[in-house]
Amino acid sequence: MAQVTAMTPVAKAVGSNRIIQAKGIVYPLGDPELPAGEEKDLRRRIVQQALDALATEGRTTP
Repeated sequence: MAQVTAMTPVAKAVGSNRIIQAKGIVYPLGDPELPAGEEKDLRRRIVQQALDALATEGRTTP
């Protein structure tokens, strides 16, 4: 399992082995301040990191 979170220390403390750094607590996979195209790119980048982490063996942390 991959966990996307802005609170990396908490994820580590509970034993998550694949942690993907989120943009923020309220909007982990986006940023409403960005223009629509840039936000879509940000979302795609974070989701791709999570998919890449799922495809790897072992631990992946930021």
